[in-house]
Amino acid sequence: MKTFLSLLQDTRRKKKDGSYPIVFRLTHHRKTTSITTGFSVHPAYWDVRKSEIKTSWPGSRHVSRINNLLLKEKTRMVDVLNKLFDRGVLDYMSINQVRERISRKKNFDSFLAFGDEKVEELNASQRFGTARSYAGLIGILRVFSKGRDIRFNEINYDFLRKFEQFHLSKEGNTLNGVASYMRVLKAIYNRGIKEGYIEREAYPFFHYKIRMTPTAKRALDAESLSKIMALKVEVGTKLFHYRNYFLISYMLYGMSFVDMCFLKIENIVEGRILVRRKKTSKHYNIKITDALWELLEYYVDGKSEREFILPVINRASLKDQYKDIDWERHRYNRGLKEIAALCGIRHRLTTYVSRHSFATHAMLQNIPLQAISAMLGHSKLNTTQIYLKSLPTDVLDAYNEKLVDAI
Repeated sequence: MKTFLSLLQDTRRKKKDGSYPIVFRLTHHRKTTSITTGFSVHPAYWDVRKSEIKTSWPGSRHVSRINNLLLKEKTRMVDVLNKLFDRGVLDYMSINQVRERISRKKNFDSFLAFGDEKVEELNASQRFGTARSYAGLIGILRVFSKGRDIRFNEINYDFLRKFEQFHLSKEGNTLNGVASYMRVLKAIYNRGIKEGYIEREAYPFFHYKIRMTPTAKRALDAESLSKIMALKVEVGTKLFHYRNYFLISYMLYGMSFVDMCFLKIENIVEGRILVRRKKTSKHYNIKITDALWELLEYYVDGKSEREFILPVINRASLKDQYKDIDWERHRYNRGLKEIAALCGIRHRLTTYVSRHSFATHAMLQNIPLQAISAMLGHSKLNTTQIYLKSLPTDVLDAYNEKLVDAI
């Protein structure tokens, strides 16, 4: 191991009273840095061979206790270094990262304080959606604990079960709702393990399994989709826009509402939509069909390259732009309920239905799973499989009839 820690007197920094500070000297890949202990003594009272303060030091009546404290702290720091080495990460850390890890510059025994910092980091990196999810979990945990702090080592199997029961005891809450909280809690806890604030052996999700109940299918059948396309609404009204948003999403490979809202005129290049997905950074490269252009033409006319295609985002800062999208999404979902009623569709329409409908219809056209995954902008195939886990009942009925007829 190319990392060492020693306890010594820093004779380069003499204080006004003639004493020198006692420090931990960290050496990592031939670089050195010091971590203060808060103690300083005259050189006559420092035992260089034993690396401790001599009992004759007049600065305190409890020299032995101070030496034990320093030894205990050094032992703790060396233990952290050994764990980082055993995990194979020590060699890839800078000396400042190692110093921060062993010096307890940030004390995150508190899971809530750690979560608060992750929210700040996510906002700073403009990952506002994930930041909201993290903040939502930390908020509900504070309600659950009645304002009491929650430490990392308190989050065990029993804690998770009690939090689950707390959530389900509230009227209207569902198992899928608590599952969404648990996934965020799991993500923050994993960050804590990665950053060394809790050991992997303490991981509570080895035993606790996140449970979900199957949701009703979200995909529309072809007939319902045709009704939405044929719906007559007054140009420029809210329902006109919401009908268009739904169909544009479907025709853009089931593009998410967020990605649609960030589309600009400059993303239209030689008859194609070229853009990077916000969530996964996957590239979209979609040909604009005649039917899609018929919808887009209303929005692009007279706009400059840097303007957004859809009339959703109205503010300059990225954080405010996400707020604009969130508010419009709520109005959009309410509008989709009206559209479903006008079309006689009993299926619940939401922003996600167009995306799920595209995925399901693509599957029914025997488009390979890998291609569907690429079209949806997913980074993992299992994410696509979640979209396609429930086939429409009429399709299953048709398969069953084929089997019966074959007998």
